[in-house]
Amino acid sequence: MRAALLSLTKHLCAAETIPPRVNWPKALAAVVAPHIAALVTIGWIERNAFALGLALLTWCFLNGVWLALLRRPALAAALSLIMIEALIVLSQFKINIQQMSVSFFDFLVVDADTISFLLMIFPVLRMGLIVGALVAAPLLVLLWRLDPFRVPRRSAMTLTMASLAGIIGLASAVPEHPWERFENVNYISNFTRSGVLSISALISHGWLETDGAMTDPLATPPAAACEPETRPPHIIMLLDESSFDITAAPGVKVPSGYRDHFRSYDGKQRSFLTEAHGGPTWYAEYNVLTGLSARSYGRFMFYVTRIAAGRVMRGLPASLSRCGYDTFTLYPAYGDFLSARRFQQGVGIRHFVDLKGMGVTSDMQPDKFFFDQALRTIESEHRKAPLFLFAYVAVNHFPWDWTFRPDLSPDWRPLGNDPEVDEYIRRQTMSARDYAEFLARLRRDFPTESFLLVRFGDHQPAISIKVLDPHQPFATIVERVMNYDPRYFTTYYAIDAVNFTPIDVASAVDTLEAAYLPLIVLEAVGLPLDPSFAEQKKILRRCNGLFHACARGAEARRFNRMLIDAGLIKNL
Repeated sequence: MRAALLSLTKHLCAAETIPPRVNWPKALAAVVAPHIAALVTIGWIERNAFALGLALLTWCFLNGVWLALLRRPALAAALSLIMIEALIVLSQFKINIQQMSVSFFDFLVVDADTISFLLMIFPVLRMGLIVGALVAAPLLVLLWRLDPFRVPRRSAMTLTMASLAGIIGLASAVPEHPWERFENVNYISNFTRSGVLSISALISHGWLETDGAMTDPLATPPAAACEPETRPPHIIMLLDESSFDITAAPGVKVPSGYRDHFRSYDGKQRSFLTEAHGGPTWYAEYNVLTGLSARSYGRFMFYVTRIAAGRVMRGLPASLSRCGYDTFTLYPAYGDFLSARRFQQGVGIRHFVDLKGMGVTSDMQPDKFFFDQALRTIESEHRKAPLFLFAYVAVNHFPWDWTFRPDLSPDWRPLGNDPEVDEYIRRQTMSARDYAEFLARLRRDFPTESFLLVRFGDHQPAISIKVLDPHQPFATIVERVMNYDPRYFTTYYAIDAVNFTPIDVASAVDTLEAAYLPLIVLEAVGLPLDPSFAEQKKILRRCNGLFHACARGAEARRFNRMLIDAGLIKNL
């Protein structure tokens, strides 16, 4: 038996370096055990043939890299096992906090905000990392001593390159669906595929899609503050979480007067074309604060606020600040989430109040809670300067498979829809009621102040997939979502006013892409447009309310280049 083992290892592991006295059972156990543990883990966490194949190739690649460095197969397998187990633990950890798994981007751009956010939510994480390191270190030393085998580096490099080629081919062959990052499975394969696609995207177009050199550069924005002839109204922009007019779905029953909530002061119901479906609110945040498209970041759009933080300076708050406004955000999460605070401060928000600043720990609050926060801010600040207040209302946030605060709608009766749809509509009616009360409070508490209110749905809820086209195969719906079919990306935007008549709403077309909302706000309050917004207004007219969806992104790429050349986007 020993002779057979020596013959095998001589071919594969440079057996001439094996000591004459080897405890073969322990040595083989040290080599084989990590591989068995890895196979069990991969089989448990990866849920289809593609994911299994990609995860196994990843395992081979990691082993090849460590073998090339260390030549010891037991130690290489142990370190590879630690890496995939750590990836799984981190993904489960992140799923519990942010409802998304770890991707390659999390390691490509490691920023202080992300680390701060994680340590704030789970302060025991630091101690867990220390304990894990203290446990792993002696085990690795033990494996180093037990492992008698040495793999030639040429063999290790062959394994590494072959598995890498397989990873690239397999990852490139299967499209990545946007909801896969929110699923609690396939952590290894999703991470590996995100790495292949991220590096490919960086090589092909960098972080941001732009045109080459411009022949018609943007005029330099004025440095001096604009001076309105009269004091402009306070501006309240409301992000209405996951809200859209669900009567777009066939056969859905709604209460009487349901659609009134989606109408503006002039009685019109307008459509808002968003860039997200079912989850990423931060796409809309980027749209309505910067006036730009998250889709311009390609596959990096999921991390748009982290990338843009400190790099994108153009936006609605900055323009309003130049005209004397004081700018506020009431943010229903922790400010370090996806670098939200740094991003919003970079585009002109002076006062960023997050969940901690509001004195609560959960964003699942009735809309009245956030409206009360807004009223308190207005009460304390309205005499100093006109205010821009960007606030969120989140009662419509998923999940809808349980009844949120039934005490707030004691007269509610099921409508006969799917239970989740009924719960979604119940929350919308609560939201509409709280908004009507908010308007009444503004009129009553601030009779001498004027207000412009612009509200919008940031994206459709995830349940819209099963109600908009209930008879279509799921694969067909997936293809439509991947191709940005407007049916799955249309919500609403509405303009309201208190003690004020909007000055110019000509640009508020019936269907408006989200990036134009800052322009609508500036014109509605009658403020002068800086050169960048004046240029964007030309695009709106040329494209009839579309932005990135116009000319397959050509207008957005051209505009991005103009802003870069003007110094309003830096280091992208």
